Amino acid sequence: MINISDKAQKHFISLLSKEPFDTQIRVFIINPGTQNAECGVAYCTKDEVEKNDIKLNYNNFFVYVDQSIISFLKNSEIDLVVDNLGAQLTFKAPYAKQNILKNTVSSLKARIDSLKERIEKFLDTNINPQLSIHGGQVNLIKISENKTVFIQFSGGCNGCSMIGTTLKETVEKKILSFFPEIKKVTDQTNHLHGNHSFY
Repeated sequence: MINISDKAQKHFISLLSKEPFDTQIRVFIINPGTQNAECGVAYCTKDEVEKNDIKLNYNNFFVYVDQSIISFLKNSEIDLVVDNLGAQLTFKAPYAKQNILKNTVSSLKARIDSLKERIEKFLDTNINPQLSIHGGQVNLIKISENKTVFIQFSGGCNGCSMIGTTLKETVEKKILSFFPEIKKVTDQTNHLHGNHSFY
């Protein structure tokens, strides 16, 4: 699945020897199946292993990969290139930008579930800290098959007269920027203006 050269494997073993016990390697793809796909390699501690991970065995170390991106890693290669400037890992994944998953209900659901988790995390780390300044919050309700994100505001955002600007300029703009596969963001909040509303 992932062809790691002998030089790269030795390099990983050397790097891992300086990390805490049980630290392994994670291979990931951001935005798989899109033109913005980016491949990466990172350390993976024992408590960072997810239930959907697949463990690949190499020479004295493991590589963890989320099973939802396995298809995108077909014929991928990791190598260590050494030149006059030093050593550098290279990661080639020719299928990372191609949507090669079979169009089945199960594979589609797996991709939507994975995307849902990533957007939920994005809202918690990139949007809600900003909204919480005004006592507000936004939560993901669902993602439709046509890649529309349905959200719901609460707290100070519920009934706020500036909610249209918050939706378009803060929430939708950032989601569409970070998740190019998403086509639209729709607010499904039953807005009731009151003392809780920020404006």
